[in-house]
Amino acid sequence: MTQLHTSRAATFAAVLGLARAAAALGDHWIQTDYCAQVKRATDAAPVRYEDEKTEATTEHGTADGRRACAWHCLTYSSTQALAVTAGARVLGIRLHPAAALAGLAISGLTHYAADRRVPGGLLQAIAERTGKGRFYALASHGLNGAYLLDASYHHACETVAALVATAGAGER
Repeated sequence: MTQLHTSRAATFAAVLGLARAAAALGDHWIQTDYCAQVKRATDAAPVRYEDEKTEATTEHGTADGRRACAWHCLTYSSTQALAVTAGARVLGIRLHPAAALAGLAISGLTHYAADRRVPGGLLQAIAERTGKGRFYALASHGLNGAYLLDASYHHACETVAALVATAGAGER
């Protein structure tokens, strides 16, 4: 296979595209229903979860919410790691391992901070402080403001993560 010269800008674009596609998979296809429901649970605002297979209903608080969110972020970050590693290999892109790990850490940790979604959590607080509180609460006309603000937050964090991951990138 002929190797092409890759600039840092092209490497960044490739890594961002790979990470973004993997993030969508990790967030919507890989994430379990349990994690999606329970990751926001707190002792003050417990979540009741009904298992579709067993029809058993359980109640979950802070510890379960933290574990569910951590598991989701681990599978989310693993999906990104696999996609970026495989994509970089196919494209002949060389990433510095420490930079790539730092980028994945930024993506995973900022994802956790947003996805815990505890009442008054990070995204809600940012929305309220920036005058987007009503949009955050919007859940009508086919729109969900909290979801859209969540997605745009993740996209911005993934862009920073891709910038960090491609620091010192070169060609093979």
